[in-house]
Amino acid sequence: MSLRLLAVFLAASFAATVLADEASVKRGVEARFDGIKVDSVTKTSYAGLYEIVVGETIFYADEKVNFLFKGEIIDARSQKNFTEERQQKLSAIKFDDLPLELAIKQVRGSGKRVVAIFSDPFCPYCKSLDRALLREDDITIYTFLYPILRPESPDKSRSIWCAPDRAKAYYDFMLNGREPALTNTCDAPVDKWLALGQKIGVRATPTSFTTNGQRILGARPEELVKLIGEAKK
Repeated sequence: MSLRLLAVFLAASFAATVLADEASVKRGVEARFDGIKVDSVTKTSYAGLYEIVVGETIFYADEKVNFLFKGEIIDARSQKNFTEERQQKLSAIKFDDLPLELAIKQVRGSGKRVVAIFSDPFCPYCKSLDRALLREDDITIYTFLYPILRPESPDKSRSIWCAPDRAKAYYDFMLNGREPALTNTCDAPVDKWLALGQKIGVRATPTSFTTNGQRILGARPEELVKLIGEAKK
């Protein structure tokens, strides 16, 4: 019993020391760099470094904050990118909170693999990703129109959304350059698309999300397909 209590005491003492160290690093960074607001500080398991998060950026520092640097930390043996892994976790969202009724839905096969993609109609990388995903079966794709690239992007998104068959209109335009059929205007949720993207930090297209909330930037179809398969069903 005494050994158990000692172990608990030592663990608690260690945790308190770590928290104290993290707090002192936070104070040190904010003191040395006037105007910086540190969101979090976490002691890493490598090289005695502290991870410092400022907005969407990760920095690293020693415990005395004598050195501060920005860059990727990669395990030389396993090639594991610790920085990228942390950025993915920090930028993750709660997939169930996405308003899927604002997305264009396409289901192929069983649809058991699910992904949400933010796409601008004039984004060439979005078109490349859409074309690559044509090879995938048993997938559900929710496409959120995110008209940010050109002044005409909102109007094009509106015409796609107001088409009788949104999915057909979207893929016809993205893959074949066919203009959406002329139809009466409808109340396309352009402002809601933009507000949603801003809320979850979408700053470029395509940006994709798996069902576990992981964010994938750009047209990286092979990586995206792998992560979709690994995500929770």
